Formats: sequence, C-alpha cells, structure tokens
Amino acid sequence: MSKYPDLDLDGAHVAITGAGQGIGRATAERMAALGARVSIGDLDLEAAKRTAADIGGTAHLLDVADQVSFAAFLRDAEQANGPLAVLVNNAGIMPNGGFLDLSDALNRATMEVNVFGVVHGMRLALPGMLERGRGHVVNVASLAGKFPVKGLAIYNASKFAVVGLTAATRLEYAPHGVSVSAVLPSAVDTALASGLDMRPIPKVKPGRIADAVVDSVRTRAAEIAVPGYVGALASLAAITPEPALNAFRRLMRDDRALRPDSPERDGYRARLHQDTHREENA
Repeated sequence: MSKYPDLDLDGAHVAITGAGQGIGRATAERMAALGARVSIGDLDLEAAKRTAADIGGTAHLLDVADQVSFAAFLRDAEQANGPLAVLVNNAGIMPNGGFLDLSDALNRATMEVNVFGVVHGMRLALPGMLERGRGHVVNVASLAGKFPVKGLAIYNASKFAVVGLTAATRLEYAPHGVSVSAVLPSAVDTALASGLDMRPIPKVKPGRIADAVVDSVRTRAAEIAVPGYVGALASLAAITPEPALNAFRRLMRDDRALRPDSPERDGYRARLHQDTHREENA
C-alpha cells in the first residue's frame, strides 16, 4: 500500500517543462486526456502554444536554466490552473562528441538545463506541495544516468546527477506525503537523439515515456526504466567485471556517439550551438 496520499489527475494541475514537443508534448496529451489541467512550459513559446491549443492547456515561456523564468512560469501556471499537484521536469539537451572536443559553453549549458533546470523546478514547487501535504515530482532522467556511453560524457554526468538528486530528495520528502520519481528512458525517437545510432540500446517512442510518467503518479515508484528491461541490464552492467563489459561494448560498437554526425544530427547540434551562443551574448 502506498504511503502517499492519492492524487486524482482529473482536475489536478500538472506542469510540464519542455512540453512543446517530444516527450513533454506526449505527456501533456496523456495528462489532459485524464482530465488534468496542464501548464505547458517551453523555451519555444510558439510550440508551447500549439500544444496548449491542441490539448486545452495553457502555454508559458520557460527557460529552465533561469530560476527567475521558472518562478514566473509556476506563478502564472498556478494563477491559471490552481495549486500544483504534479511537476514533470522534462526539458533537456544532449550534445554528443569527445569530452575534450565540446566547448565549455556547451558543457555549461548541458549542466544548467539538465541539472539546474531540475533543481530550480523542485526548489520552487516543493514548498507548496509540502505545505499541502501532497504532491508528486517526476524527473525525466535517462538510462544514461546509470550507464556511461562514449561521446556523451557531460550528458552522462548530468543524468547521473538527476538520478542521485531524485533518490536523495525522495528520501527527504516521503515522510511528508510528497513523492519524487525518476523516469529513465533508453534512446528516444525525438530531436534529442536525432541522427544517433545507439544500437543495441532500443529507441522508443515519446508516448511510451509519457505513459511511464503518468504511471508514476499511480505507483509513486522510485525509478521507472523504459523499456523495463534496460533498467535490469544497467544494473547487471554495474556488477559485470570490466574486461567482460568492455568486450561486450566493443562487440556492440559503443563508440557511435563519437563518430561524425549525420546530416540530421548536424541540424540538432547547430541549434544547440546557436542557443548557447545567444545565451553567452545575452
């Protein structure tokens, strides 16, 4: 039996970051279908507006790396949709390349979005949830928060941080009726992983991650891997002797994220560099 108060999504306020497209949009669609009042935050306000129009939610400009922007998002979202019941920290970026090849600016942006974006959201949302004695935070992490991959060192670091942050805060706030869960997708078929061949890691559709996010509201599970077996494989890898694991990695050609980018991947990285350059000169 769950130690947490029940959360009925029908009429509940759910705020989702990075919800203009991909996993965030799919999650917004699922939540709205269950009757939730959904606040859609995204750096791309036009994408947020399109999602909001399609599902009947509200759209808000949000830069998760900026605590002031995050505070404004949650303030406006609660004014529109009532006290926050569920926060889904979904926004993230995934640059790829050799550790010494990526710029300091891009590395910093990865940590600011993937780690501090989650930190900002939790620090702003948790006080109200604790005061009400109920609430749920879902942090969309990654299998990369358990299993390192060549060419994704800083992304790995950011997701390992989110997994640890989730586990520790879960322990802190469980006695107060507020749950914190991590969803750990394998590679997802969105712009984030565009052009990357991550085989044998399976690529899953955003809807499967959205289903896991919704399911976490019911189960309050500490971690949900998608697909489920990848979580078991990551745990197995952690106890596999290094020579055997490295042999398996070589067999599976685990250096694909270090290789020259496909045209599709070039487009994603160009957008990342453009956004990072714009922030540096803001």
